[in-house]
Amino acid sequence: MDTYSVLLKTIMALGGLGLFLIGMKNMGEGLELAAGSKLRNLLEKITSNKFIAMLVGVLVTGVIQSSSATDAMVVGFANAGLMELGQAIGILFGAKIGTTVTSLLLAIDIKAFVPIFIFLGAIVITFCKKNNHKYYGQIAAGFGMLFLGLSLMSENLKWMGESEAFLGIANNLSFPLLGLFVGIIFTGIIQSSSASVGILMALGTAGVITDLKQAVFVVFGFNVGACSAAILSSLGANRTAKQIAVSNLLISCFGAVIMTLIAIFLPFTDMMNYFFPAETLGIAAQISATHIIFNIAITIILLPCSGFIMKVTTLILPDINEEKEKMETVYLDNRILTTPPMAVRQVEKECERLASLALKNYRYAIKAFFEHDQHLIDKVEKNEKVIDYLTHEITRYIVKINGLDIVDSDRKTMGVMYSAIQDIERIGDHAENITEHARTMMETKISFTDDAMEELKQLDELVTKLLNDGLKMFNSQQVDYNLAKSVIQTESAIDSHVKIYKFNHIGRMNDGLCSAENGTIFLDMLTILERVGDHANNVAFSIPRNKLGMSLKIK
Repeated sequence: MDTYSVLLKTIMALGGLGLFLIGMKNMGEGLELAAGSKLRNLLEKITSNKFIAMLVGVLVTGVIQSSSATDAMVVGFANAGLMELGQAIGILFGAKIGTTVTSLLLAIDIKAFVPIFIFLGAIVITFCKKNNHKYYGQIAAGFGMLFLGLSLMSENLKWMGESEAFLGIANNLSFPLLGLFVGIIFTGIIQSSSASVGILMALGTAGVITDLKQAVFVVFGFNVGACSAAILSSLGANRTAKQIAVSNLLISCFGAVIMTLIAIFLPFTDMMNYFFPAETLGIAAQISATHIIFNIAITIILLPCSGFIMKVTTLILPDINEEKEKMETVYLDNRILTTPPMAVRQVEKECERLASLALKNYRYAIKAFFEHDQHLIDKVEKNEKVIDYLTHEITRYIVKINGLDIVDSDRKTMGVMYSAIQDIERIGDHAENITEHARTMMETKISFTDDAMEELKQLDELVTKLLNDGLKMFNSQQVDYNLAKSVIQTESAIDSHVKIYKFNHIGRMNDGLCSAENGTIFLDMLTILERVGDHANNVAFSIPRNKLGMSLKIK
């Protein structure tokens, strides 16, 4: 074959590789987005039961078609404080089984139907208006591109199967250490064992790989190289996230060593040839079967030993007492942005934390006002800086999420969260205003009459009730009819009490019981508490309109 033909076929093969990788990415993203909240809810139900966690890992990875993405996601969850090492181990095992779905699909010969999938996917993407429907088109188009890319690679790599040089290189891959090394390095670069297996299957179909012995150790290496995504994702993360990345690497390394020894000392390839004969199924199907059996086998062998893996992990990376800086987000992690539905849930959790901190700051402030406690004033000022910081960081994260391809309901949720944090931040500001009055009263020795103090305490009780009920409704993101009724009635009661207390205070001033100085502070406190109630009411009903309307309609 002349040089020009080789160059042309190489370019076509590279184009096929690009189409294959894009197809895999689009199909995985489409499946992930179509699953939406179901995927999110599934991961939230993770328990310490390693077998249940393994099944969840299988399902999640089967959906997103990438164990590397699942591993990186788990590292992100751990860094956000959502997952412990014991919970993650099972998911890591399940991810290794789930990732074999792609290779199983690739082993099926459906080349004749591939253009239909691409055409139908393009029609749905072009003409459907709803994002939820477009995702199904993305899945179909991605599925078709996946197979079309594989077909292009296979057809245009056949010249390599006729080259003595490339056949010689393929023969050398039957040496265990070389095969493992090539598999680890190759998958470490592209960070997807499914894609690596697909490319190896294409080489098998093209006639470059002629015997399973040339591929078996490379496949084992693929599964070790796929850990690179989790390792890179753990850089800069907390201790638990790093431990999960190490555990994932240990699982794959132990598995590769065990399966390599089995392939060397036992007739592994002969058994594979017996159950999956190359003459009828083809070498590509054998490669797929090897990938599947490897991951199932290491799960069966190593999952019962997960306690031992955890001990080895903690020997390598011992637990340390990490004191979290207050000036930081707990649930927001850029790694989770690769899974938009989960990122949305993380924003909700961080907003819950922000709301809880604002409520705490209000309680500190009002107590400091009544008890003249300088220590509580200092706490409020310190927490206010954290509230301002969190508001800024949550806003930035929401902007990032809105730049992603997310379902309409999640986009509405982000709009609601953005609005809510503005009201929550204002509650924090008012708490700081209360401490300013507390400091003034302490410095100038101003005091109120017993009646005035009692009125402020009664108003505080109403505001506290409104804050508690409002945040409870906001955190649930569902409308409880009785709770909503209580919020509305309490907010109305606050407004009524403020009017009455203003009238009462004017009477006390006219009777000479209150001075102009404490009168100004008292009236300002009434205004502050009323505004805190208004913001709490806004936060309570910071729920997407579809949920709000549906809940009220049901009631």
